[in-house]
Amino acid sequence: MPAKHQAEAIESLSDALLKGQRRALAQSITLIESSLAEDRIASQQLLERLLPHSGNSIRVGISGVPGVGKSTFIEALGLYLADQGKRVAVLAVDPSSPVAGGSILGDKTRMESLSRHPNAFIRPSPTSGALGGVAQRTRETILLCEAAAYDVVLVETVGVGQSEYDVASMVDFFLLLMMPNAGDELQGIKKGIVELVHALVINKADGESVLLAEQSREHYKNALHLLRADPLWTPVVTQCSALHKQGIAEVWALVEEYMSRLREKGELEKLRNRQNLTWMRRLVHEVLERKLREDQSLASLREKLEREVSEGKTTAYAAAITLAAQLQASKH
Repeated sequence: MPAKHQAEAIESLSDALLKGQRRALAQSITLIESSLAEDRIASQQLLERLLPHSGNSIRVGISGVPGVGKSTFIEALGLYLADQGKRVAVLAVDPSSPVAGGSILGDKTRMESLSRHPNAFIRPSPTSGALGGVAQRTRETILLCEAAAYDVVLVETVGVGQSEYDVASMVDFFLLLMMPNAGDELQGIKKGIVELVHALVINKADGESVLLAEQSREHYKNALHLLRADPLWTPVVTQCSALHKQGIAEVWALVEEYMSRLREKGELEKLRNRQNLTWMRRLVHEVLERKLREDQSLASLREKLEREVSEGKTTAYAAAITLAAQLQASKH
């Protein structure tokens, strides 16, 4: 597409998105997720136009092991907020198939009521092999949703591997859903993940599981007390039944209380700035990695060096220095 026509197309798409048009938001996210070189350029032009209009939402990360009821919880929370007049965007990250490269993308089916609400927008995104299961463009998608005037952005993770750390680096409030297992899962919670948590919510606290949920709550409270000390916020352990929509308002009250403290202490802007720097550093690695893949001579050299390292013919450090030097030389 000629540069003039592309600029006009980006301007038109930007204007439509700023008016809150869902179709424009969907098209913009598709552009962001594209791996085509020309689309990468266009998507960055779009983001530059929209950046001044972003940053006004509450960003919440939600994680938990499969079967804990994430989709049910997110739908209950989303409906609660949407019914209050808030515009809610849900970015549900689907694990891509390592074999076929596809993904299920079934979140709209699992959140049927929320997907029909006029104040809600649900976007399932394939991870496309991104580290930890968090879609590579999730951060930029958050900015698009904010520019489209969504008040709350909920980011769901697959709850495995590195994903919790990735989500924590792009949201304001990180929530971990747990099952009512009376503390049996404590050994399975990584200390590093617990240190990221602002609230630990025991879901499925209904029926015969109510007493078990109470016992779990005490176990988790003790664990969090031992593992983390933050002068601004003490992680809270609470419980809910997403299926019966009980305790949802209380969970959201915790989010609002935390956000209020961040703003009062002037910490929200500092948090977002730190996250932006982290994002930039990750992108530097991504850009360099892409360069190594796309430049045929660099790709061949890398393959040769990797073979030599694996065969013990050279050190990993020497190979890295050689590759970096060739990368530098290729710029001239």
